[in-house]
Order: sequence, then structure tokens, then C-alpha cells
Amino acid sequence: MVLLDTHIWLWWLLGDGNLKKHEREALDNLAAKKKLCISWTTLWEAELLERKGRITLLPDFQSWILKATDPSFLTVLPVDLDVILAQRKLPGSFHADPADRLIAATALLSGYELATYDGRIRDSESCKIWKAQ
Repeated sequence: MVLLDTHIWLWWLLGDGNLKKHEREALDNLAAKKKLCISWTTLWEAELLERKGRITLLPDFQSWILKATDPSFLTVLPVDLDVILAQRKLPGSFHADPADRLIAATALLSGYELATYDGRIRDSESCKIWKAQ
């Protein structure tokens, strides 16, 4: 299972961003096997980005999010007490962004590789980082 950081999930589904062709194809293959997940934190971040006008989700947020979280290809992981406690295991130098902390803690707790381009998360070495095969 691979946990997608918010930007990776949006780039993959919206077809934009910095994903390389082989990464996009690898994500497509993982989706076909139902081996992709996101934290519910990603849903919250997407809603904030859309409301602020930083992304456009068509035809509207509600319709898009229902398709984007279809359980036939994606699992949405909850943030529960265990995730809150797991974020306390992040290095002291880990940055303070609450969404990144929760997503990294979810990866740490689950043991899933995290697909992210976020250099601060990658440099923290707090969780396993996914590399497209």
C-alpha cells in the first residue's frame, strides 16, 4: 500500500503538477490493484485549497471529491488517537505544518510508503518514501 501526500494525489488525479510519466503509470497500476490510500487530512487540505481558489475541482467540490475517493481504487485512512500519538514520534526538527505532521504520522504508524515531493518530509527520514518502480 502507498500513502499519497496531498499534492501527489491532486497532481495524479488532475493530470498536472510535477509527476513524471513513470510515476503516473505506477500510481495507475497501484490504483488498479487498490493499493493506494490517503489520509482524511488530505481531504481537508483539498477542501481548503479549493475554497481559497488555489485549485479548481470540476464540476464542483462535492462531485469531484466523491469520484476522487471512490473505494474501487482508493482507501481513505482515518486520523484517530493512534495517529495523533504517532506524530509525537516525529523528529523534533520536523516542521510544524499540521497536515504534513498528520500525513507523515499516518505513514509512520501504518508502515506504508509515502509518495511525496515535500523535501522537508523526505529530509526528516521519519517514514519510508515511495519510489516508483
